[in-house]
Amino acid sequence: MFSTERMILVCTLFLSKCITALVRRLKLGAASVMPGKLGLILYPGLLSRLAREINCLILIVGTNGKTTTSLLLTQMLEDSGHSVVHNSTGANLINGLVTALIEKTDFWGNIHADYTILEVDENILPLLLKDVKPSIIVALNLFRDQLDRYGEIDIISRRWKNAIEKLPTNTLVVLNADDPTLSHLGQQLSQKALYFGLDEPELYLPEIPHAVDSIYCPCCGYSLDYRGFYLSHLGDYKCPFCGFAKGNIELSSTEWPQVLIGVYNKYNTLAAATVALYLGGDSQQIKQTICQFKAAFGRAEEITVDGKKICILLSKNPVGLNETIRTVVSMQQIGMANVTLMILNDRIPDGTDVSWIWDVDTEILMAMPGTTIISGDRLYDMGLRLAYSQETPENSSLIIEENLAQAINKALELTPTNETLYIIPTYSAMLEVRQILTGKSIR
Repeated sequence: MFSTERMILVCTLFLSKCITALVRRLKLGAASVMPGKLGLILYPGLLSRLAREINCLILIVGTNGKTTTSLLLTQMLEDSGHSVVHNSTGANLINGLVTALIEKTDFWGNIHADYTILEVDENILPLLLKDVKPSIIVALNLFRDQLDRYGEIDIISRRWKNAIEKLPTNTLVVLNADDPTLSHLGQQLSQKALYFGLDEPELYLPEIPHAVDSIYCPCCGYSLDYRGFYLSHLGDYKCPFCGFAKGNIELSSTEWPQVLIGVYNKYNTLAAATVALYLGGDSQQIKQTICQFKAAFGRAEEITVDGKKICILLSKNPVGLNETIRTVVSMQQIGMANVTLMILNDRIPDGTDVSWIWDVDTEILMAMPGTTIISGDRLYDMGLRLAYSQETPENSSLIIEENLAQAINKALELTPTNETLYIIPTYSAMLEVRQILTGKSIR
């Protein structure tokens, strides 16, 4: 005989799976959120119930890089012969996480996989840890992002610490040593901490970026002494007052190949490799996976349209956009890029406050030859920012196009066949771009 609880679980899973099948059958999207939302309405304790069936749960959190890191780690483990559950659509709020688990359960609520990897929005980690007990937490970075939703990074860090310190002491926490806030967090926890980071001074930025977030010691508040910055406030540092310094990294970044382009992807690579090695992976197999890895949608994803190559670089905060511009400029310097399409939206997934664009070092992009096309809901805000970035506005290479499809067509027309069109969208804009280019919706 089934208990009442078992019957509710079975019915909930059946109905949620039917919703998934229906949405996909009608080609209404990826069904990455709605099944989980329905499941939680029917069975409020569904998340904690499904979490009990997981063998090894790995949570990946941070402002930037979650999707790429979780996908790369998933590929590393699968290439080593393991079965993995992963919220591959990138839906990283509670409804999306529950949806990913529902899809991989049988009708009795059993999850048959060696590992479960969940990309988690940084703001919901404390809420999630009330219902699940992960084996590993990977903290990539903390940057200012969507201040209208999240607040400052020290607030998020304190919430993380309060939630993580309640977990069992055998929980492994993997942190970015180059981020002072995260390095300090790891040094405060009773759980075991491992660190990843860069040891390549040749990659130091020439100067402190405008988007730097935290250059003060998280222990005593004294100004940190930086040997150099790799990305925003990520770098090699030490406090001259109390002696606080970055944690000791597990892997030398010079010995590992890089997934995709950009310094930020070096961090993603090292984070995934650190976890995979800890779980017993073979270093040569892991390096082979890195070299063969393909980008997730919108994250340095390459698409060919009418014989022309397009690279989509999702950028949704000052640090991310600074790194994207840095990457595009490097391509322009070697003659591989001449046209850039920037798309700024202010919808809920993007954050409704777009004032962050004034913290971006757009001057280096506008100092380069070439054409920049602007579109999106807040195209005139971005246009104004770029106009102020020009030393000689009379020689403007800016094109304003309100219609996104027409903006994409114009960008393609201006892009030579031997070059790459770089599209730099915020999150909702990225989904629109992919819909236009591939005819596939992701939601």
